[in-house]
Amino acid sequence: MSILAAIAVLGILIVVHELGHFMAARLQHIHVNRFSIGFGPILWKYQGSETEYALRGFPLGGFVGFPDEDPDSTIPPDDPDLLSNRPILDRAIVISAGVIANLIFAYFLLVAQVGLVGIPEFNYDPGVRVPAVASEVSSAAAQAGIRADDLIVAVDGEELGASKDSITRLIEVIQNHPNQPLPMTIQRDDRTLPVTVTPQPGEDGKGRIGVQLSPNGEIVRYRADGPIDAFVKGAAEFQRITDLTLQGFSQLINNFGETAGQLSGPVGIVAIGADIARSDAASLFQFAALISINLAIINILPLPALDGGQLAFLLIEALRGKPLPSRVQESVMQTGLMLLLGLGIFLIIRDTANLTDLTWVRSLFQ
Repeated sequence: MSILAAIAVLGILIVVHELGHFMAARLQHIHVNRFSIGFGPILWKYQGSETEYALRGFPLGGFVGFPDEDPDSTIPPDDPDLLSNRPILDRAIVISAGVIANLIFAYFLLVAQVGLVGIPEFNYDPGVRVPAVASEVSSAAAQAGIRADDLIVAVDGEELGASKDSITRLIEVIQNHPNQPLPMTIQRDDRTLPVTVTPQPGEDGKGRIGVQLSPNGEIVRYRADGPIDAFVKGAAEFQRITDLTLQGFSQLINNFGETAGQLSGPVGIVAIGADIARSDAASLFQFAALISINLAIINILPLPALDGGQLAFLLIEALRGKPLPSRVQESVMQTGLMLLLGLGIFLIIRDTANLTDLTWVRSLFQ
């Protein structure tokens, strides 16, 4: 059921995105002849008065089709309600509407979470938890006598306070002391024990002690006091997640070699969503909002086959006073589509092989 819940979240977000394009076109009385969720072979379809609605075999996205792109269309090419015959602003509204729909939907998801179940916040207590210790006898932590579930409360004479920075500080001290005895104070049940750990240098020369670390504390949910407070706190949470997402994209661009491994495809996203559904189903609101914001940001990038790429063509048309030749646009779009499909297939294969190592999204919920 948790996997189905995660798949349902992705499906809903795709529908929301495509509905944005569809509604922006229909509200402007622009002809639309196809509305499809997924790509590939048709599993189900319904023919409306003008539009064919379809569910296809590969749920990796969707599309809204226009008669302009259909050689079998019976609509005259000079019809003023064809998308290609509309002013640039009308077309820009249709193209950007999917992104806008994802952002609006994310905001209202967060408003609903604040009002119904509350936004989770982590209340930090002093120290850093050790959920697991490397099983190798030769690991520095095992040799020093550190065990799973211990609490590290001080390192090198410095107390680790009730802060999200405690883990960062502890890792920093460990990395800066390779092959050097490092005094620590740990709590085990009701006892306080001094230990001395000698970090072992890794391949990069930085110290390692062979443990997993997690913050010490508990998650507490804070609900809104009323409808107005829900909208205000929803906006604050929307801004927080958007800022974190933009920071993630910035790190990906500036340090691509180091951060490319954090990219996840549909399989990885479903795996993370299923994990969240199992452990804390209420956080699916937040998970869906996060993915919706990511979809919006990705789609607005000026890359071929994405909404941002089509907006880039419109900008060029506005500057030139006429559009680029159709064959140029088609070649660029087809090349971009093939690259995106190739990337999607690669991520699916990689994520399937590494389902136990997809932790980067979970950090956004802490």
